[in-house]
Amino acid sequence: MNSKLNDRVKSLRALIDQHDYKYYVLNQPDISDEKYDELLKELVELESLHPELITRNSPTQRVGSDLTKSFPTVPHIEPMMSLSNTYSKEELVEFDRRVGELLEGHKYEYVCELKFDGVAISLIYENGYLVRGVTRGDGEKGEDVTVNIKTIRSIPLSMENKTRLEVRGEVLMYRDDFMAMNQRRIEAGEAAFANPRNSSAGTLKIQDPKEVAGRPLKFFSYYLRSLDPSANFKSHFDSLKELERLKFPVMKAHRVCKDIHQVFDFCKEWEEKRGTLPFDIDGVVIKVNNIRQQETLGATAKSPRWAIAYKFKAQQASTKVLGITLQVGRTGVVSPVAELEPVFLAGSTISRVTLHNEDFIREKDIRVGDIVVIEKGGDVIPKISMVMLEKRLPSSKRYTFPKKCPVCNSEIIKPEGEAAWRCENMTCDAQIKKRIEHFCSRDAMDIENLGEAVVAQLVDRHLIRDVADLYLLQLEPLIELERMGQKSAANLINGIERSKHQSLEKLIYALGIRFVGEESAKDLAKYFKALDKLMSASTDELLQIQGIGERTANSVVQFFGNTKNSAVIQKLMSAGVNTKLTSSSAEHVPQIFSGKTFVLTGTLPTHSRDTVKKMIEERGGKTSGSVSKKTDFVLAGEEAGSKLAKARELGVTIIDENEFMKMVGKA
Repeated sequence: MNSKLNDRVKSLRALIDQHDYKYYVLNQPDISDEKYDELLKELVELESLHPELITRNSPTQRVGSDLTKSFPTVPHIEPMMSLSNTYSKEELVEFDRRVGELLEGHKYEYVCELKFDGVAISLIYENGYLVRGVTRGDGEKGEDVTVNIKTIRSIPLSMENKTRLEVRGEVLMYRDDFMAMNQRRIEAGEAAFANPRNSSAGTLKIQDPKEVAGRPLKFFSYYLRSLDPSANFKSHFDSLKELERLKFPVMKAHRVCKDIHQVFDFCKEWEEKRGTLPFDIDGVVIKVNNIRQQETLGATAKSPRWAIAYKFKAQQASTKVLGITLQVGRTGVVSPVAELEPVFLAGSTISRVTLHNEDFIREKDIRVGDIVVIEKGGDVIPKISMVMLEKRLPSSKRYTFPKKCPVCNSEIIKPEGEAAWRCENMTCDAQIKKRIEHFCSRDAMDIENLGEAVVAQLVDRHLIRDVADLYLLQLEPLIELERMGQKSAANLINGIERSKHQSLEKLIYALGIRFVGEESAKDLAKYFKALDKLMSASTDELLQIQGIGERTANSVVQFFGNTKNSAVIQKLMSAGVNTKLTSSSAEHVPQIFSGKTFVLTGTLPTHSRDTVKKMIEERGGKTSGSVSKKTDFVLAGEEAGSKLAKARELGVTIIDENEFMKMVGKA
């Protein structure tokens, strides 16, 4: 091999890596884009002529050429726990008190960092090379998105440290980049994204790395851990400095705080300054600095005891109500929506918000032309908090709720005792579309690639009129749909076919019976074990089932008594959709909690609430969100609050996790 050629390739890689670091991490580019492109082009050409020179950390290897068929789920080496949230100084003081008590008088300090509003990622490096990038997922396991992570140029593909390391951080988009990307999509006739966080999360799931590389993803690191325990750091602050030395992007706005009062100052400073940042933050993360003290403090089942997130108050903005439109849901509910003069708030452009129902509009006296204050609850869901009456025009008129469906023009009614108006025309296109969307959703029949846009086309082209028609779809008509094609159509047909084997409780929930949620669907499936038996059940029989009240029972009987619904179900049966309870290990578990109701409160030492809830249900019991005289047991963990007090007041039996595990024979 020509040594000069080899040296040139190495030199090009080093130069490109250095310029990537200056541009994407330091934000201090020192060459033009044209010069950078020339360097990269030369490297690509040399590696194409001499493929034996290609290394896995070469800048040319950031963007793969093959489509990713799936993102496998992999376990995290250590759980990526969620942080407990706090919204007040009082709660921060309480957190500080608990830390002080658990550390038994030893001195401690905190590191405060900005809480990014992005997507948490774990990066694993072995022998100096990036080998895996995984989303947070459920904390225990996430999706392996390494091929897409490599396209983010601020993430090093290699480093000088050769020990096995884990780096954690946040993938996000800058607001200006996000808005420019949305503008390009709108001009190209594509749908705009809702906000930078959702766009970042969706981008990491794109199957084509080339498309991911074209999205403006950024990365900030905030955690470094050696997977060799003997090589770890003394403090969190030291690990941040090491991340900077290893050329990872680290947000400079972090600070060591000697006490909780300095923490308050940091939080106050950045709540006021968050608008000056090019990206979204929704709070401050406070961590005990000393790593050994972190280990002493430990964690609950879901959150570390040595860290907490202080969430900022909802951000507000004022804008104008341009109009009030109506939407029709799958159960016929007609919901009013305020069309707003677009305004940027807490990371996204808001152009419409729900007005819930006629009573909400009347209570706040919201009118077309009003200037209103909108805010985001938890910086997620926008809502109108008030009308600026001093800016109301003299010519404004009260809003009168229409009396006809905006989709099918049928008369709408407002049932006695309810806040919502309803369209009772079951053939209304809006209801048909929403019912089919619900049927296909993840918690129901879980049919992939059957979202709102595809369902709308299927209904508008008269290919389907009800959920059972999905199982009659053929390949050829699907290929003709917009953005479909042969492969996508085949995948959709396969997804529909797979859904035939879903469980009975999923099917019952998917039917969209009013007042029947996921829990009620489980109860009905377990009791009747077959759909045909549920269809013939009387109100009295349904009321014998714990958790099924009169309203739900009447709704079930009314649903199956409708001849159109019965016809759809017969079509589902004829198509081969499973309508019977499949056997499971849960059926063989002794039903020791049959007829018993549990309330879970506080944080359990070793089990998650979902795990305990499943154990209760498998043994015939139920869980409730509130304590009453009908509650049999309150299972209390750490930091149990008002539910525990209510249980004591009512004389309800209180147990801890250890007692519960003895009851189920696992202690």
